[in-house]
Amino acid sequence: MRIKDFKLERYFARYEFSAPYLLSCSDCEPLGLQELLSLADQDTLTRWSHLKLGYTESQGQPVLREEVAGLYQTISPDDILIAAPEECIFIAMNCLLEKGDHIITTFPGYQSLYEVARAIGCEISRWTQEEQDGFSFNIHKLKDLIREQTKLVVINFPHNPTGATLKENDLREILDLAGSRNIMVFSDEMYRFLEHHPSDRIAPACDLYNNAVSLSGMSKSFALAGLRIGWLATQNENLLRKFLAFKDYTTICNSAPSEILALGALRAKEQIISRNLEIIHSNLGILDRFFSRFNHLFTWSKPKAGPIAYPTLDRTIAVDTFCNELVEKKGVMLLPSSVYDDPGNHFRIGFARNNMPEALALLQEYLHETYG
Repeated sequence: MRIKDFKLERYFARYEFSAPYLLSCSDCEPLGLQELLSLADQDTLTRWSHLKLGYTESQGQPVLREEVAGLYQTISPDDILIAAPEECIFIAMNCLLEKGDHIITTFPGYQSLYEVARAIGCEISRWTQEEQDGFSFNIHKLKDLIREQTKLVVINFPHNPTGATLKENDLREILDLAGSRNIMVFSDEMYRFLEHHPSDRIAPACDLYNNAVSLSGMSKSFALAGLRIGWLATQNENLLRKFLAFKDYTTICNSAPSEILALGALRAKEQIISRNLEIIHSNLGILDRFFSRFNHLFTWSKPKAGPIAYPTLDRTIAVDTFCNELVEKKGVMLLPSSVYDDPGNHFRIGFARNNMPEALALLQEYLHETYG
């Protein structure tokens, strides 16, 4: 397989560990090990202290899969495969798709959600957003993209990079449409539980449609990106068997310490998610005031979910130049929309880190120095 460079990850590789301020992170303020262990229940602490560093079960630790299954209504521990989030995407796309298949994907989006399919030899159609309507997704536009040979619809809600989401009746309409055409659905739900208002949370696709696969994990909502623990959940037993067989050619099994730490975090999910949402709500208030103050340079579409947003820069200023100058002069990294293959003049900003106000102050300093 020949696959294009992952533009977003190549951009992060340049600056993630050199720029002092990452103002574009899509995860929440990372939990420290001791902080996480202080939240763990006694069973998790016992498992942690007696942990042996041998091979683990390929499908994932049974007690961890049981805890993950508790996040769903119709999913059992046997319906889950534990793997690194990016690995989950790679496994699923290789098992779901063949050369010549047609897929539809929400766009802009995380590149691997469509680039792996392109490398397999699939044809890609983009379900693009209505920017003038707060980055909403129009179901009628999706319907117009469906073809006879459409094999898969890829959706991502809450959405990266805009923070948009769907109403549940829209999700059900998508799944009903897919069911009527025997189309598979891959649903990236990595930001689920970070809805800014609980009423905006929608059901997991795998709970509503037996030919849906839901992706989730510990990286975003649970502030534990370093664990590299994610999962695929589906009611489709045959498909899950294919995922398991394919994993024999990737990592085979997961990190034993990561699985136990993920178990502890899931058992303390209410405290962790509450802590993350507290940071998000506080920083969103700061961003509201910032973008109001600089509305001559930016158009601010407030997100409904997740830790990221996708403001528009004044079109007389090239966004790539803007982002490059900012990181070189002030050490503050933003992601230009070009890393999403998006020709719009947008950038991704993250607001779930504790040092966001400091980074924003440096951005403001740069704006005053450069644009008056």
